[in-house]
Amino acid sequence: MLIMHNNPQVWDALTDQEREEVMSGHGAFMETVRTSGEMVGTVALADPSQSAVVRVRGGVPAVTDGPYLEAKEYLGGYYLVECDSRERALELAALIPDAGVEGVGIEVRPVVYAGPADD
Repeated sequence: MLIMHNNPQVWDALTDQEREEVMSGHGAFMETVRTSGEMVGTVALADPSQSAVVRVRGGVPAVTDGPYLEAKEYLGGYYLVECDSRERALELAALIPDAGVEGVGIEVRPVVYAGPADD
């Protein structure tokens, strides 16, 4: 899994052109991993301000708006790829445009279990 973390302060410091280059670069990356047959799936998440947190206490759900934690970085999305090696996963991570933005990186983490939706 190639995990993209978003730091709003870093993103806001980019110029409009730099943000557009990052966003449009994802299309090229997706084409690369689809063509190679390594793409399993991808997910982009909304801004954490649009999230809700559900906690059940004493059997009663309590819902609060906003991010789970106050943090400078949030999970922005991920690419799920199937690679022959860790080295290939690192190579693909380096192709994700966010990896070139100062203050941001791509986390590469193996998936140890994935089950079907109808399991």
